[in-house]
Amino acid sequence: MSDTSWGVSPRLIDYLRDINPTESPILADIRAETARHRKGKMAIAPEQALWLVWLARLLNAEAYLEIGVFTGYSSTAMALAMPEHGRITACDINVTYTNIAQYFWQQAGMAHKIDLHLQPAILTLNELIANGFSNHYDMALIDADKWPTVAYFERCLNLVRPGGVIAIDNVLLHGRVSLSALPNQIESASITAMDAFNRSLRQDSRIHVLTLPIGDGLTLVQKKHD
Repeated sequence: MSDTSWGVSPRLIDYLRDINPTESPILADIRAETARHRKGKMAIAPEQALWLVWLARLLNAEAYLEIGVFTGYSSTAMALAMPEHGRITACDINVTYTNIAQYFWQQAGMAHKIDLHLQPAILTLNELIANGFSNHYDMALIDADKWPTVAYFERCLNLVRPGGVIAIDNVLLHGRVSLSALPNQIESASITAMDAFNRSLRQDSRIHVLTLPIGDGLTLVQKKHD
């Protein structure tokens, strides 16, 4: 979890935010509201959202899948960037936080683009596959609990179209994934699982992959054409 790019000085973060596109007022409001909460640092970093929006425009994305909504920063940013007929499938289990997200979707005039599923994401992803949405989405974002990342990824790979992109957030876990290779290190199951997942992607012949050190680590996966 990180609401800013880990390992980058606050001064440089401020500079980057000065020279990059201006954050819209509604996104600034979401960020301010989220910062007041105990788990506010779970929010996606603004520079990550800018990158995802840039990719969405590059891909002419019209269908976007998000696993892990939290207070709605990334989903709102994507809804604002997508065309009027664009649609977002949002997956989460937390009513408290998604109530905040839904409020800001309404404030942004974007609620009609977003379909929220409040149940374990695996159930929603399985339902989407069963209902014929394979190869449907242009983009997906996995930004949820770490232990099921492999399961989320495999289903997203089914649901994203060839040439589409899956983004996975928090893949560096504040650098702790790199400690798993050191002797005498005792790491949590989620760190071990994330490290194994990160290392597996380079060998996966179904995808092109790149991990960037923005936020707490953002991996971008493009599904290959058959």
